[in-house]
Amino acid sequence: MIKKTVILFIHFGFLLVSNVNWAQENPDDIAVVDNEIENNFYDALRERAIENYDKAIIALEKCIAKNPDDAAIHYELGKNFLDLKKYAEAEQSFQKAVDLNSKERWYWNGLYDVYYITKDFQKSIPIVQKLTEFDPNMREDLVSLYVYTNQNEKALALIQEMEKNTVISETLKNYKKHLSLVRTTNSNEKSLIDAIKANPKNEQTYIDLMVFYSQQNQEEKAIDVAKQLAKEIPNSEWAAISLFKLYLNENNGVGAADSMLKVLKNKNVEKSIKHKFLNEFLIYTSNSTQFEKELNQAVDILSSVKSINVAKEVAKFYYNKKNYEKTSFFLEKALTNQPEDWEAIELLLDNLSNAKKYEELGNRAEIFIDLYPAQPKLYYYAGYAKNKAQNYKQAIDFLETGLEFVVDDTNLEKYFCIQLAEAYAETGNSKKTEEYRKRAEALLKK
Repeated sequence: MIKKTVILFIHFGFLLVSNVNWAQENPDDIAVVDNEIENNFYDALRERAIENYDKAIIALEKCIAKNPDDAAIHYELGKNFLDLKKYAEAEQSFQKAVDLNSKERWYWNGLYDVYYITKDFQKSIPIVQKLTEFDPNMREDLVSLYVYTNQNEKALALIQEMEKNTVISETLKNYKKHLSLVRTTNSNEKSLIDAIKANPKNEQTYIDLMVFYSQQNQEEKAIDVAKQLAKEIPNSEWAAISLFKLYLNENNGVGAADSMLKVLKNKNVEKSIKHKFLNEFLIYTSNSTQFEKELNQAVDILSSVKSINVAKEVAKFYYNKKNYEKTSFFLEKALTNQPEDWEAIELLLDNLSNAKKYEELGNRAEIFIDLYPAQPKLYYYAGYAKNKAQNYKQAIDFLETGLEFVVDDTNLEKYFCIQLAEAYAETGNSKKTEEYRKRAEALLKK
């Protein structure tokens, strides 16, 4: 991460001297020759101090109307725009200050503030290059910017230059180690590309380059290599990677499904590519039931990888689509693979609630209570389901028991009280009904 230099400006008051320009050492110490400008500028500082940035801007714009060529006023205006997160206006004001007085370090720093906050690293680079003239320590920021914009050779060269004159920080040492590794990696990439050019019929070289790109998290480049392989060696098993993309683009679902399953079964293909293909096929088939069999096969194949509960991730996709049936199907599959996955349990109960399958919701919640007797949400869902089934006494038993397990969760406690008020109202217990209604209302205000 870029180590951002923080500049603190402290205003101690005005230096009131006749016929003196604005001070160059610190733009907050200003000599004012016009009473109206002085008053408006003072008002701006006062309003900014109490975070009335809009009023500060109005006062500063009055100053600029009287004295449009004063860099310090434009700089102060930029600070207020920055506070309001009006980044375009802040950039314009700081740039005007720099144009009027390029020798003032703080004006350049204002521009850097804007670009740093908006993560515009390309624009940050020339600004920080200028700031290094004022403060050589800013070179560390410059290294970080080069790294963020993939200008690795420039970053490495600057670190090596800094090493000649000073002891570099741990951050720069880590950068140097990483950049040296990248340089070696790029060399390996080039050798593989050259080998393919020399012998385009050698399948193993394509495979090595695809694995290389996958390990670098460059799946698109790996797919491009697969396309090249398919062109040169059409019968290669690895050609299925490129054919999958081709079939999707041609809206050939049958071909895409067949290619995807081949890729998923290939033990040599990186799992990142396999997951990417499953996600793309899932999106492709989201509004169709034609390929449910192939999708289930794909989930089963990838379920052998225990680091990710693939069925749960597919369920989340359908959950967001409000497809309750498919959500439940894949969540059940997820829990078969990993029965103690709490997120999947919670999502299943919420999905059953959304689908208004109250009987099934109550049954599953009770089963899970036996496994997790101290989880309050399970009691909530069980009580909620009993309320919907008009079994109010059972609802009260579940809800009052679960409420005892709620700790530091105002939202959940509120829902418990709402359900309890409803259950007691239906049983005719007005005292308890009022008690829980008042408690729920109090929680709503928190």
